[in-house]
Amino acid sequence: MFKAKAWVTTYDLSRKLELDRVYSIPSSDAPAGAAYRIHVNAGRTYQEMDGFGASSTDASAYLLHARLDASSREQVMKKLFDRTEGIGMTFIRQPMGACDFNHEIYSYNDLQPNETDFALEKFSIDHDRRHILPLLQEALRISSHLKIMASPWSPPGWMKSSGEMIGGRLKPECYDVYADYFVRFIQAYEREGITIYAVTVQNEPGYEPSQYPGMLMSPEEQIAFIKRLGPAFRQNHIFALILCYDHNWDILDYAEKVLGDPEVSKYVAGSAWHCYGGRHEAMSVIQQQFPDKGIWFTEASGGEWIPPMKAAFQDQMKHVIRCCRNGSKSIVWWNIALDENNGPTVLKRSTCRGLLRITQDTGEIDYNLDYYTLGHISKFVVPGAVRIESNTYEDELETVSFSNPDGSIVVIVSNRTPLTQSTEIQISSERFTYVIPGDSAATLQFILHEE
Repeated sequence: MFKAKAWVTTYDLSRKLELDRVYSIPSSDAPAGAAYRIHVNAGRTYQEMDGFGASSTDASAYLLHARLDASSREQVMKKLFDRTEGIGMTFIRQPMGACDFNHEIYSYNDLQPNETDFALEKFSIDHDRRHILPLLQEALRISSHLKIMASPWSPPGWMKSSGEMIGGRLKPECYDVYADYFVRFIQAYEREGITIYAVTVQNEPGYEPSQYPGMLMSPEEQIAFIKRLGPAFRQNHIFALILCYDHNWDILDYAEKVLGDPEVSKYVAGSAWHCYGGRHEAMSVIQQQFPDKGIWFTEASGGEWIPPMKAAFQDQMKHVIRCCRNGSKSIVWWNIALDENNGPTVLKRSTCRGLLRITQDTGEIDYNLDYYTLGHISKFVVPGAVRIESNTYEDELETVSFSNPDGSIVVIVSNRTPLTQSTEIQISSERFTYVIPGDSAATLQFILHEE
């Protein structure tokens, strides 16, 4: 027998992960006549889930660690990483060096113009000791399930054709030293008590930004580099997963080429994906071609390009549900926190939104809709859970379901219509009814209990 509860969030945040009622339907009763019937089949399983979270950019770490007093920071960290007091994030994407959200551009091996350091004698993670490492260590103290994935936006400038972290490509003569750079980073973090669970080879390898660190890397270049990176990891007893691609759904042949290379396939655990082009189904296409490789969804940012509140809320709930239904083992938003000007950033103008907004002068904290959309999965689905079968009504009432290691079942429902909808949920021989408001999301939890 199951005991059922629901937590609901409306698009305007008038209700925010608010506890709600689910009603059991006696077995003798006829069907309730619900507009939507959700059949959950725990016997049919799909991917195992890794975790859910956001990115601890330099900007986010600075705001949380330097702009909040100790009491406020403790409260915020619990709201982020504790499952009881908050949303229980279990996955952090950590930039390796500078990205677009930091005060300055930096790497772990910055040199003067025309200098090189193939022995990496000047390698140092000292920059991260100010804010990033303390924040990660605090998060790990709160969440025993937390996994940390690292992604580089750029190698040090001296390794690149551009001579700087903005633009250019990795020089062929620097493939070996750049692989060693990854090794040094992982080992340095390990000495600080932080295990790197996975790395992506290059953030958005098909885009060359003009204002912030980035690098073009063709599939052929990524293949050649992984042939150096994989052996470097093995020789140094590094067990971090290597993920390829890390860019949008609108390009399929990149992941196909990398995963299809027989030598590279020995080292690569799967592919990583962003949401800024194409459709979620691209991940299923790749998974069908390479069923032994995993799928990770690693970046979606809220921002001014999708107007709040309704469109932004619905967009993110679509990612939560459709990414999982298309094989993703993770849901990862972009910045954990940004300030009142959508920074700090090296961009001339930022339009991104974090899970939190922290006003620098006052320390005021606002929890954006992104916090609650992520919470609908991170608070209830535990790493190690498996996705299970449930039907969905695309663009109307969309669903995704999971079975947790403790036997509880979680059903996430997104009502994409403006109308209140009646649903009937069937799990095995038990039936439940739930009424979900228009333009809202609900997470239903079914816990096994004895009569």
